[in-house]
Amino acid sequence: MTIDPSKISTSITPFAMIDKHSALPQQQEILFTMHSVFGIVEITQTPSNSRLWEVQLTITDESDLQLSTLTNRIKEEVQGSNGWYRMGKLMLQVGHFDQAEELYNELLKGAFDDRERAHIYHQLGVMNYHQGKYQEAVKFYEKLLEIKRKTLPEDDASLAPTYSSIGQVYDNMGEYSKALECYGKSLKIKEISLPPNHPSLASSYSCIGGV
Repeated sequence: MTIDPSKISTSITPFAMIDKHSALPQQQEILFTMHSVFGIVEITQTPSNSRLWEVQLTITDESDLQLSTLTNRIKEEVQGSNGWYRMGKLMLQVGHFDQAEELYNELLKGAFDDRERAHIYHQLGVMNYHQGKYQEAVKFYEKLLEIKRKTLPEDDASLAPTYSSIGQVYDNMGEYSKALECYGKSLKIKEISLPPNHPSLASSYSCIGGV
């Protein structure tokens, strides 16, 4: 592990050499904050033991272009979220479905209103769909739809994506009549709320044609 002295003053990751205070001073321990980020410089196999690999790390700072690019990309992926909801969305993005499900179930218990519950049902529907758990996905999408229909007219534009999502799940399940019904409802809403040349209409036609 190397630490570039030129980055110490501007580093976003403070650290401390604690070998003088450690029970094992010969190990030259370094204490880093929990949000430390390192770049991998090189990975080599040790010549004395083929089962061991040596990883050379270097600390990063705010001027690191790769770190900045990655951070900005993550922000784009989870934009519009906040707090634990951002964490759940990020877990879905990286495929940590079990942790995401556990988090969303806890958030569901403490949800203050239907708006929060609707968001959680949507995320759980997406998560189960991507895992191939179609029955569970339909269940959560239907709960989302039920909440929306409480306060919205039947032709509200925000209902169209939910009908499309349900139709997509039924399509993957081989329940084509239900898929066509949902795709049809989505298309009907789009035809009312969107101009005739809108790309979303083409998407609906494609879904219906593919059933």
